[in-house]
This record gives sequence, C-alpha cells and structure tokens, in this order.
Amino acid sequence: MATKLNNEMSFLDHLEALRWHLMRSIMSIVVFAIIAFIFKEFIFTNIIIAPKTPEFFTNRALCTFGTWIGIQALCINIEPFQLININMAGQFTTHIMVSMIIGLIAAFPYLIFEMWRFIGPALYEKEQQFARGAVFYISMLFIMGVLFAYYVIIPLSVHFLGSYQVSAEVTNQINLMSYIQTVSAIALAAGLLFELPVLIFFLTKIGLVTPEFLKKYRRHSLVIVLALSAIITPPDIFSQILVAFPLMFLYEVGIRISQRIITKEQMEARQRA
Repeated sequence: MATKLNNEMSFLDHLEALRWHLMRSIMSIVVFAIIAFIFKEFIFTNIIIAPKTPEFFTNRALCTFGTWIGIQALCINIEPFQLININMAGQFTTHIMVSMIIGLIAAFPYLIFEMWRFIGPALYEKEQQFARGAVFYISMLFIMGVLFAYYVIIPLSVHFLGSYQVSAEVTNQINLMSYIQTVSAIALAAGLLFELPVLIFFLTKIGLVTPEFLKKYRRHSLVIVLALSAIITPPDIFSQILVAFPLMFLYEVGIRISQRIITKEQMEARQRA
C-alpha cells in the first residue's frame, strides 16, 4: 500500500516550512540580482542591447543566409536605433529592474527545487516516482524557452517594432524602459510557454486530459498556439510560424507523455486485477 514519505505535520509547522522555503527562494533571486547589478556594463551591452545590433549572432546568421539565397530582407537590425532615456532616475530604475529580472531567470531552477522540497514530502511514494526529475525538466524547458526567445523572437521583434513607421514624417525614438519591457516580457512568456509538456503531464495525471483528447483537439490547439504566437511576436506570418513550430512540437511531445502515463496506469491496473 502506498504511503507518504514524511511524518504528519501540523498546519503551523507547514506554514513555518513554507516561510523558510520562500525566504530561501527570495534570497536566491536577490543574490543573482546583486551579481547582475554589479556587472551592469556586460549585462546591458553584451546581453540586453545586443539583439538590436548587426553584430548579434542571429542577425549575422540571417544576413549571411539571406545574402546566399538573394533575399536581402533577411538582413535585420543593420541600422540599429538609438535608445533614449527621458526620466531623471530612468536609467537607475531600469538597472534595478533588469537586475531583478535576470535574478529571477537565473534563480528559476532553484525556485523550482525549493517548491519541490515543500511539495514532495506530502506525496505518496508512487507519486514521488512519477514526479522524479520534475525539477530538471521544468528548469530545462524554461531555460530553452528563454534562449529561444532571446536568439529568435527578440531580434525579429526588435527589428520589426523598431523600424516600423506609419509615416516618413515620424521618427522612432525608443525609450529605454519600453525596450526593456518588451525584451523581458517576450523572454519570460516564451519560458513559460515552453512548460507545455509539464502542464500536459500533470493534467494527465489528475485525469483532465487523455491522449485521445489531445489528438482530437490538435487543430484547435494549433489555433491557440498561433494566437499565443501573435501575442508575443511582431504581427508577421514568418515570426508567428517560427514561434508556433516549437510549441506544436512540444504539444506532440506532450501527447507522447500522456500516452506513456495512460499505458503505464493500464498495465498496473491489469497487474492488480
């Protein structure tokens, strides 16, 4: 008979344990944020602002490929716009905000680890086995999403939004805070969207979805994925397809995961019968 792996704790004991997990999580974010704050020149020049420059890896690769096939439109961000600051404390405030965002991204695996340490002991042994490796997979998918956004979505979005004009009489002067908000929102959104297989895993475990359900509504999911892609990318088909493709691939991975869970549960049910 399955048993829980921890001793019974009172409600106040759970609150105390949760408090310490939250404290350690917050401290990890603060530590990484302080490190990012100290290395501001490297962070801003080589990471944050880099996607809008022609020297950025993605921009150079696309331009080389575009030149090879004769499509010069693929040479993006060849004339980078200048970022401006219009508030007295704008650059300092932006510095703090960027440091906190990088602290959150860098500490994300540890945050998931602390969450698992709090939730894990309350699970049954069988549930522990199913969820083994959850910290690794959740962290890996989040980091993959952030990297995909950084190297694919953000350069395209920066090029489109930074160069778009309604009239030749209107000049784009991009505010620093606006640029940072756009870049950080895309990176965090992509990181969360890449957690789709994990979401499908847990929904299957609690019985809300099945492989048949996921296959039946595959076309509907494609519409939803395209809608999400349109939200976090510039409004052009090329960018939306670039984002939709990996999300649909993750959806298919989720179907395989759901199928494995159902198959294993059916085998265990036959063994008990």
